[in-house]
Amino acid sequence: MRHQKDRILSSQITAHIGQTITMCGWLHARRSLGSITFVVLRDGAGTVQCVVPGAVEVGVHSVIRVTGRVQAEPRSQQGVELHVASLEVLEAVSHTPPVNISKQELSSSAPLVLEHAATTLRHPRRRAVFACSAAAMQGFRRTLVEQGFTEVQTPKLVASATEGGANVFEVGYFGKKAYLAQSPQFYKQTMVGVFERVFEVGPVFRAEPHATARHLSEYVSLDVELGFIENHFCVMKVVRQVLAGIFAQIGATCSRELGLLGVTLPEVPEAIPHIHFREVRARFGGEGQDLTPQQERAVGAWANEEYGSPFVFVTGYPMGKRPFYTHPEQGAEQWSNSFDLLYNGLELITGGQRLHRYGAYLQALQSRGMSPEPFAGYLETFRYGMPPHGGFAIGLERLIKQLVGASNIRETTLFPRDMNRLTP
Repeated sequence: MRHQKDRILSSQITAHIGQTITMCGWLHARRSLGSITFVVLRDGAGTVQCVVPGAVEVGVHSVIRVTGRVQAEPRSQQGVELHVASLEVLEAVSHTPPVNISKQELSSSAPLVLEHAATTLRHPRRRAVFACSAAAMQGFRRTLVEQGFTEVQTPKLVASATEGGANVFEVGYFGKKAYLAQSPQFYKQTMVGVFERVFEVGPVFRAEPHATARHLSEYVSLDVELGFIENHFCVMKVVRQVLAGIFAQIGATCSRELGLLGVTLPEVPEAIPHIHFREVRARFGGEGQDLTPQQERAVGAWANEEYGSPFVFVTGYPMGKRPFYTHPEQGAEQWSNSFDLLYNGLELITGGQRLHRYGAYLQALQSRGMSPEPFAGYLETFRYGMPPHGGFAIGLERLIKQLVGASNIRETTLFPRDMNRLTP
């Protein structure tokens, strides 16, 4: 038996033309043409076409090991194919899969695809989406580490609601009430007092009663917080650098996946355009303290037309819409030093400058009728000196949704959690 180190992956096969190699994976699809059988072998890196002499009786999804010679074949997807000399079945599968993943596109309904994720995630296009997602996290981390940020991991069981609202999941905690964290906001601010610049990649939970194409009850948040800033525009510069780093990493490691998905990476402009909330109201109308999805799309279209940018910052949201820790705009305290970043007309990032003085926190809580008691540990951070600071958070699934042009965020979530789904 060959050792694992001798195995060649599908992503490496083009470097071995003319050589005899061994590959392991799953029998993804097969097509018999009398004296030969065309087999598509799928491994963790992709797929490759194999030419096997005779019939192959084993079922789809069976685990196989093949040894053969790599030959150039311009008609195949990778420009090569493996002419198999021996095929060994490591695990035979005889059951009919619930969803056919051998076709170029998944034709099953969305609920069926989600219900049978254990199978459908094996589809090359589904896999490609999450390869891009993994590269996005890698690019996020790399960019920030290179800028002196420290990665932290903070609790997901907390004693109080981060945003001070009702959209939290309550859980029992040894006879007490606890909540699943809406964000790592309190902790990442605390850690600015330790490292000055921090980031986190982790799940967050929102008990929002929405069943839309853009909402989830659990998603992956890419969080950043940094100290010694002047205002929220300093934070926005870091946003731009992070986005550029993310897309650069996806481009460097996922060229095959991007080709399979038919995706072109967006260009991140050197200066992402921005527009104040009050100007949005003057240009596009509307009421209230937030933008509707339709208004977000209108702002996105404006930025694309005026600046050729798929990205645009909306700054200065009304203070009443932002959490209590948000810093107000100097000289116009009804507006905030905060922003949303829209990507192709969809809110992707929320961030801004935070309050940093202890007294300002007490006033902010009092003005909203909130007791400082549940926030005692958090407030201690500011009692003992904090610099002006700010940060932002990126919803990973939304980022990938916009990148690949998915119609529903569940298509870019491995195992979605929403109002109606808690399995698989």
